[in-house]
Amino acid sequence: MDKYVINGGKKLFGEVNISGAKNAAVAIIPAVVLCDVPCKLRNLPNIRDVSVILSILENMGAKVDRDPTDPSAVTIDPRGITSYKVSCDDLVAKMRASYYLLGALLGKFGKADVPPPGGCKFCKRPIDLHIRAFEALGAEYKDIDDHIVLESDGLKGTEINFDPVSVGATINAILAAVKAEGKTIITSAAKEPHIVDLANFLNYMGANIKKAGTDEIKITGVKELRGPSDDSGEEISYTIIPDQIEAGTYMAAVAAAGGEITINNVTAQHLRSIMKVITETGAKVTVISDPNREYETVTVARRGDLRGCKNQVITSPHPGFPTDMQPPITALLAAANSTSTVVEAVWANRFSYVPELRKLGAEIDENKSSLTIHPVAGGLKGGTRKKPVSVRALDLRAGAAMVIAGLAAEGITEVEDAKYVKRGYEDIVGKLTALGADIRMVTYKEITDDSDE
Repeated sequence: MDKYVINGGKKLFGEVNISGAKNAAVAIIPAVVLCDVPCKLRNLPNIRDVSVILSILENMGAKVDRDPTDPSAVTIDPRGITSYKVSCDDLVAKMRASYYLLGALLGKFGKADVPPPGGCKFCKRPIDLHIRAFEALGAEYKDIDDHIVLESDGLKGTEINFDPVSVGATINAILAAVKAEGKTIITSAAKEPHIVDLANFLNYMGANIKKAGTDEIKITGVKELRGPSDDSGEEISYTIIPDQIEAGTYMAAVAAAGGEITINNVTAQHLRSIMKVITETGAKVTVISDPNREYETVTVARRGDLRGCKNQVITSPHPGFPTDMQPPITALLAAANSTSTVVEAVWANRFSYVPELRKLGAEIDENKSSLTIHPVAGGLKGGTRKKPVSVRALDLRAGAAMVIAGLAAEGITEVEDAKYVKRGYEDIVGKLTALGADIRMVTYKEITDDSDE
């Protein structure tokens, strides 16, 4: 097992390139199952979740070819997938987004048989809304040998309403409905950028999805998904959008540590709520657009004091402040010189990482769905070289929070269970090192050897 070892208190300077969006990639890769031809996906992040979902598709019979000249490009030929059953329970259990195979297989075969998903367990996340959507489309749900089994005599378009709004259920409903007979209307739909990216991909392949990114999505079922250039023999390819959460994490990192960095390959519109909070902490955020480039650049500089936020930071569905940015922002505010309040309004019990921040000296009061974060005299503290402070990455975004806190804290911080961070951040050690951070990933054995010096 691996740990990050961070010698904090060093300012960050330089440039960082943002990878493709994890949340878009893990939805679009299962969507390829619905396609009737091979498809090349570009700008895929080199992260654990992407590797796992690609391995699942290979196990099911898909052919996956990685481009030797472009590590972010993969061609998937789904035509070898001839069964609606997924048998690789161990792989499915490694990631939460494996449940998108339910919608994809149900949409393709009218049936699905998938093991329960795994992934981060920061709170209880049932899939009852997903099942209700499948049932509305005409599927029958069964639990057989701890597998989620869905069967239908043919899916029919219908109206689906989500209460509360659910990103995952919206994605699964789209996947199941795209080849269903007739028209499906999803009301109270989630509006996150990766939902729009999924709809754009499916439309590119021949689907008929309208108004994705609004709270009412309209889908007219189609019989085939063959892409716009299948008859011409040209390569069918699609490029994944940049990762707004990765970009937000680096924004929080430089605000916490101080310095100035340039963040390349972002969609600024996706970052508005994050930029607003970062600006409140005393950092200067500048968006740079270039008409010759598809994406934008953001610079973030913090040279003065790190302030707390006068306004409450409240998570909410897009375009509100993302729940996935709540742990990294809390870590940032734990190093600020005034009090802040963070309210988690999307997921219950998403504060399990707070005791880890307290190990670094953070002063945080927890009250059900909110945190009150107090300034700490002298700032957060890691340990000496001989006795570092050890914290755990309890899940993906909590792990990013520990890294940010370690960058801000004076002294040595060890972040255990780096595997969670690697689920969603491509080469975080290399990217932070290039910005001037003193961070490395080592094995438990290497750390033991160091402590004996």
